[in-house]
Amino acid sequence: MNVSTNDLRVPFENYTQEFSESAGYLDFARIGPLSNAVVTQKTTHASLLQQGGPAVLGLLDNLVEKARVSSATLLQARTHEVAFVSSTSHGMFAAALALSPLQGTVLVPRNDFPANTYPWIRAAERGGLSVRWIDGPMTADTIREALDPQVKAVAVSAVDAGTGFVVPLAQLKEVIGEDRVLAVDAVQAFGAVPFDTDAADVLATGGQKWLRAGWGAAALMVRDRVSDKLQPGLGGWSGVDNPLGSAPHPHPTLRGALAHTVTNPDSIAVASFGIGTDLVLGTGLHTINSALRAGLEALLESIVAAGGEVENHSPQSGIARFRMPGIDSTALFSLLAQAGIHATQRGPWIRISAHATTGAESAALLSETLSRVSLASIR
Repeated sequence: MNVSTNDLRVPFENYTQEFSESAGYLDFARIGPLSNAVVTQKTTHASLLQQGGPAVLGLLDNLVEKARVSSATLLQARTHEVAFVSSTSHGMFAAALALSPLQGTVLVPRNDFPANTYPWIRAAERGGLSVRWIDGPMTADTIREALDPQVKAVAVSAVDAGTGFVVPLAQLKEVIGEDRVLAVDAVQAFGAVPFDTDAADVLATGGQKWLRAGWGAAALMVRDRVSDKLQPGLGGWSGVDNPLGSAPHPHPTLRGALAHTVTNPDSIAVASFGIGTDLVLGTGLHTINSALRAGLEALLESIVAAGGEVENHSPQSGIARFRMPGIDSTALFSLLAQAGIHATQRGPWIRISAHATTGAESAALLSETLSRVSLASIR
């Protein structure tokens, strides 16, 4: 099953009108500017919470459950397979510690974003699965070569944050088989990039990037098919049955992803996550991704026309990187910033990341800026 809400539900313009970032904003892989609906939700419910009262708490609880249903729909999961934690890192730590009772190793990409490396490092330090580092892209061939009877899990990012490479999750799951756990950090995909969620046994994704819902909430998905392999290493009182009951603790663990939560989530942050998810469901993920790809393509054409060198491993991810021959990347990054272009510098490369709202104005601004940079370098 793919994350693929392709039905036409509302006009695409309804989606784009929710956003108002500047034309120079090309850093969605870092943080996605909020929608009008998310901003309204946050301010409205913060004001209600300021007043207090049981009715407000009940309302917020209902919003959390609504967000849970929406997130499960987009992930094509059962509702009880989804819960909310504070961040992608939190979710990946929950996965790493839940797998700690197993004896063996976990395959982890060496150069992945640290949110998907430190959970496994810390769990290994405390007796969990030992980490075996994998170099290069996480392809089926790479994983197949690394497999042996000691491998109990594979941890990957659905999209590589540095290069934009979209990991073939379905192929990886087919290679490792049903007896091994595939844990996925999906924050660089969720809300903008179609990917095979059914391949993920455990998945964590925040909403602050492509979902454009802000910080403070992340979906944690735990498939029923692996529940017997996971113990609630981070499971707190919110993950047990009747936690305030009179029976002595520990109480029985809840079914599903809730078993791996520490406490109740930030309900306002979760409500924002739900609104971002509903925007995607209402617009259609493939519609959003198609516009994202067009926006990135226009940016890359501007770079090539100015003499730049580009790397674009997976056009559907919205992430690419470039450099200008003969121009220091730090100096180039500074010139871009001065022109109002927001990107990310990583070593000799400038990473750009476009969303569905990245339009012709963005490409024109980048083209004009790089033309000036090229002329200045010639002089």
